[in-house]
Amino acid sequence: QVQVVESGGGSVQAGGSLRLSCAASGSTISSSDMAWFRRAPGKGREFVAVAWSGGNTVYANSVKGRFTISRDNTKNTVYLQMNSLKPEDTAVYYCTARIPDPREDLYYATLPDTYTSWGQGTQVTVSS
Repeated sequence: QVQVVESGGGSVQAGGSLRLSCAASGSTISSSDMAWFRRAPGKGREFVAVAWSGGNTVYANSVKGRFTISRDNTKNTVYLQMNSLKPEDTAVYYCTARIPDPREDLYYATLPDTYTSWGQGTQVTVSS
């Protein structure tokens, strides 16, 4: 059972950058699909990015070109580099993991209920 803990959130002006970290334990991230979701006030969890165990990555259209998900398997850590931040990016960001989907099906990757391990989240606040 993999456990994940997010860190790196904070407050930043629009146009700024943050890098979120997701430290995993209990299992290796190399044997898991890893993803980032976010939750804005009053909303459900929104898909942000996925890094399948095979190495491919896909992003939500809202963050494409601005965010980058990466894996450091030696450190058992996943990162989310967020550049050109906008006020609409304000949310609690969650790291999550699941048993790999060999199909790398994007539809299922966007569904939070397909993931089995979640962190408690880290707050990102972007001011205008």
